[in-house]
Amino acid sequence: MFGVFTLLVAALFAGAAVYVSTAEHPARMTLDDRAALAQWKVSYPRAALMQATLALVGSVLGTLEWLVTGSHVWLIGALVLVANVPYTLISIMPINDVLKELPVSEAGPASRADLVRWGRLHAGRSLLGLIATAIFVWASI
Repeated sequence: MFGVFTLLVAALFAGAAVYVSTAEHPARMTLDDRAALAQWKVSYPRAALMQATLALVGSVLGTLEWLVTGSHVWLIGALVLVANVPYTLISIMPINDVLKELPVSEAGPASRADLVRWGRLHAGRSLLGLIATAIFVWASI
């Protein structure tokens, strides 16, 4: 009943996260320090809202599908997808806060190092999204 939508939302989350990890962030890192930070500051809030919404909606839909079908695979997928929320809050949010507060005029080697670290940590979000999507594909079969 909710399974197709669960899979769709998880795939959208994974696709967006993988795009950021493999295209947007590497392109950002080719810019000078100030431009890279400025681009991150514009991009981050939009992506964060989209990805948080997708993670939460996908997790709710997966949980609903588990309740309807009784298949624990849906619940496992929902838990993997929602794991992005605490992962982000614990691992990535401290760097987000530093980058958000730093004026673009003060960007330099330290902000670049934070952006590089942010990119590595964001890859974890991509991995969680891909794993959740694979679990939902498995549950759909």
